[in-house]
Amino acid sequence: MQKVSLYFENGTYLEAKSFGAEGSSVGEIVFNTSLTGYQEIVTDPSYAGQFVTFTMPEIGNVGCNAQDMESRGAYCKGIIVRSYQARPSNFRCEETLESLLKKHGILGITEIDTRFLTKMLRAEGAMMMIASTEVHDRDELKQMLADAPRIEEVNYIEQVSTKESYVHKEARYSTETFKYEEPQTSRKIIALDFGIKRNILNELTHAGMEVEVVPNSMEAEPIIEKFTAKEIDGVFLSNGPGDPLILKEEQAKIKKLIAAKVPLFGICLGHQLLSIAHGYDTYKLKFGHHGGNHPVKNNMNGMVEITAQNHNYNVPDSIVEVAEVTHKNLFDNTIEGLKYNDSPSMSVQHHPEASPGPHESAYIFTEFKNML
Repeated sequence: MQKVSLYFENGTYLEAKSFGAEGSSVGEIVFNTSLTGYQEIVTDPSYAGQFVTFTMPEIGNVGCNAQDMESRGAYCKGIIVRSYQARPSNFRCEETLESLLKKHGILGITEIDTRFLTKMLRAEGAMMMIASTEVHDRDELKQMLADAPRIEEVNYIEQVSTKESYVHKEARYSTETFKYEEPQTSRKIIALDFGIKRNILNELTHAGMEVEVVPNSMEAEPIIEKFTAKEIDGVFLSNGPGDPLILKEEQAKIKKLIAAKVPLFGICLGHQLLSIAHGYDTYKLKFGHHGGNHPVKNNMNGMVEITAQNHNYNVPDSIVEVAEVTHKNLFDNTIEGLKYNDSPSMSVQHHPEASPGPHESAYIFTEFKNML
């Protein structure tokens, strides 16, 4: 392991050890409270532009494998862990976490006080930082960070979205066969890819929907034509990275789909873009929600679900003027789910595909199919 230097926009300078790719990287730092599933987190495109601090101290224990990839690559700027385990032990392990990070050019940072970092973010909020295995001068790092664009200034969707359309061919993963199931579908939808997770696609197909994944650049008109011709039954708006307010083309596209009465279902970024398209701008949370242990109340039946979360932005409370709130976060009472009054549209802020778990919200995919 070699030395890596970290500089944060609040002036904090720290030194640690590197176990991933070499070089310098600038991004926004957040913390994730999940106890398992580090590979799914690292390969989730929604983390593009961010450093992920794991509050779970031991990371790397079970290695990595091709089946647990949530996308074709890894897009976060880096990961920060208290203790990296370089000798994984698991019968599904195909490579180490270090190998995965180096393959995709991601910094790995260890031997650092992640409790201190988490408390700093909790007190001061998510912030920009730079990490480097090449530059160790504090003033030089400060200048490099000042010269770099902020996360809200970069359209990361253009980097993570698919370039060509394709039909997803897998359903849920079976822990009995250790394979993905074959889809059995009766409806067809288009998924607009803003950085879609593999397990979201698996859950959509498991619920009985054939899914054609299309680039974020696809215009609204051909989608509406397919819907009018009954070639598709609806559209899914995926998760993805960055600030939804800068995505003007996506907002305009969704407005057209709403006007055409196309059934819509959004998760995370898709949820936020639906809100903006209805005229209700999102706002940024202090340090966001990132983890697999967040309680959410289902207002439809009064049950509490433990959910997976990964977002820094939220829809405003004023959206109750045009939508019914179906889910509420019990940590801070923010909105987690909506059904719109005058259009066949529904959305959730949390991740019902839960990869990694928990799986208590998976029924939402069936609700979308029933809405179709």
